[in-house]
Amino acid sequence: MLVAVGQVEQRTDDPHAALAPDALLAEAARAAQLDSGTDRLLGSLDTIAVIKILSWRYQDPAALVADHLGISPRRTLLTDDGGNYPQSLLNRACREILAGTADAVLIGGAETWRTRSLHKAAELKPDWPTQAADAAPTETIANKLELWHPGEWARRVMMPIEFYPLFENAHRAERGWGIDEHRDRVAELWAGFSRVAATNPNAWIRREFSAAEIREPSPDNRMVGFPYTKLMNANNAVEQAAAFVVCSVERARSLGISTDRWVFPWAGTDAHEHWHVSNRWSLAEAPAIRVAGRRALALAGVGADDLAHVDVYSCFPSAVQIAAKEIGLSTDRPLTVTGGLSFAGGPWNNYVSHSISTMVDTLRDDAGAMGLVTANGGFLTKHAFGVYSTTPPPAAFRHADLQHEVDALPSRSLAEHVDPAVDGEVTVETSTVMHDRNSTPERAIVSTLLADGRRAWAGSTDPDVLSELITVETAGRRGTVDPEGTFTFA
Repeated sequence: MLVAVGQVEQRTDDPHAALAPDALLAEAARAAQLDSGTDRLLGSLDTIAVIKILSWRYQDPAALVADHLGISPRRTLLTDDGGNYPQSLLNRACREILAGTADAVLIGGAETWRTRSLHKAAELKPDWPTQAADAAPTETIANKLELWHPGEWARRVMMPIEFYPLFENAHRAERGWGIDEHRDRVAELWAGFSRVAATNPNAWIRREFSAAEIREPSPDNRMVGFPYTKLMNANNAVEQAAAFVVCSVERARSLGISTDRWVFPWAGTDAHEHWHVSNRWSLAEAPAIRVAGRRALALAGVGADDLAHVDVYSCFPSAVQIAAKEIGLSTDRPLTVTGGLSFAGGPWNNYVSHSISTMVDTLRDDAGAMGLVTANGGFLTKHAFGVYSTTPPPAAFRHADLQHEVDALPSRSLAEHVDPAVDGEVTVETSTVMHDRNSTPERAIVSTLLADGRRAWAGSTDPDVLSELITVETAGRRGTVDPEGTFTFA
């Protein structure tokens, strides 16, 4: 069960006064102990697991956190990059507790990217902790491969701000929505997220935005990758930390933690898509979400309509819409308890520590209700799911790894940039247009399909091509790609 959650933030503009990420995470751990109602919680931990911190380079941040807290856990864990990890680590901790190999696990992370940026702007180096070169956690949890395919790098398709609008426009084409209609839908969805953030005391931006403010480019809300303005992108300029503790019922009782603190994970699942975006069958779909998300609900014995509270991972609107479609959730219902990464805050890999913590508080206030948390890492790549309630599950926590089912699904080959066959006719699958800081169209990224079914990445800086891609539906249109990867409409 989850027995403690803690969320903290700092808003100082003085880079010398700001806490380092490890110290901020220790503050979140202290807040979690206070939340539990016992001053013995942190001393009972056998494991501290930290989500990779990007604000500062640490070899073993969990060890530094333990030093701050004055405790000596037997294990320290560190992940690499991925927003899926908070939920994945919780799923893992539940399995270990059931197996008797762990008993009380703290999971969390922290980012002080805003302060790090202030240091950089002032040409200062933060006086933050360093560790010996040979310092290492007990265990490191790492991705099996780089998230980027070499062919994607070759065509300059490599950033989340590039991939997620490609997914968005593929989703629009699949649903048959017009461009303006679709932009209205996305802006309304995100306005609803900002409405939730405005009431979340732990949100970074506690202000409600109108759909028009979100939709339209402005000096403070530039267009980034069409159709996404800045307010539709995850906000990493934050100073946030979150931590939660999962333990056995026996440990909670021995510590005297009141049952009104208890929230039970009923079920969890993990799976990843075909690893590289280039190899996925459709950029409008996420079959690993469909397989693993629906299985998590099935393992818990509930349906989508039984969920009173949901937090769908929300780095960009496409992540929410595609996940909702795959799981069977209506976008007309609230899909966040935090406000999402644009407004509640997007502390790189650690957002889901905040969404889990907020879900725990939400369920405590709505005893017996069911909640779902979804987590996403990479480019709609890695997924984890958790179903929760204050009511104990009818059986023990249930988990499934569905990777074998996802791996058996159809995939595509990438026509590498060195392949002489990529010099001729293609069909547009999806596209986006990247804009400069003045919201001026700068560069198109186009995913195309060859007649033999392979995918080929292409681009253009032709103003006429850029204009067409953002004003009319081009999915399914014919064009050509030359050996340098330049796209032209037929």
